[in-house]
Amino acid sequence: MSLTTPPGDHASDSLLRSDLHWLFARLKQGLATAEISAVREHGMTLWGYTVLMAIVDAPTRSQLALAQAVSVDKSKLVLVLDELETAGLVRRRPDPADRRARIVEATDTGRRVLDDARADVEAIENNLLADLDPAARNALRTVLGQLAGAPVARIENGRQQDNACAPPQP
Repeated sequence: MSLTTPPGDHASDSLLRSDLHWLFARLKQGLATAEISAVREHGMTLWGYTVLMAIVDAPTRSQLALAQAVSVDKSKLVLVLDELETAGLVRRRPDPADRRARIVEATDTGRRVLDDARADVEAIENNLLADLDPAARNALRTVLGQLAGAPVARIENGRQQDNACAPPQP
């Protein structure tokens, strides 16, 4: 399914192009299409890239805290960590304070791969934002960062993530 709107299709512009879900979905689709290819060149999935960024940000984070930080299900996180560990990008070690928990750390290789992948992703993001002046770019990132926190949690209101395209359940 393509989320693109044909050029000149102005009949639906007023409603469609003012709908936040559609706007964010279109941006996400375009970024994902470009970034999946970029991070694949560095031996990662997009989830792997995201998780690796979070690990580098806070290397002593437990797997549970990591799952919460990147908003992914714990079982999905285990699969992503398995891939990253197999690739030599992260290592898991027992938490000395809790034998049941694991601390996840990026390896030196993982940090180098992330730096290289991040440079490619930043180039994609800069290309996306090329038509915006620096102040608008900063404002966009600031506002998106604010919305991604408490406001999203507020509207989710404890609901489970669902497939947005699935038909409503009775």
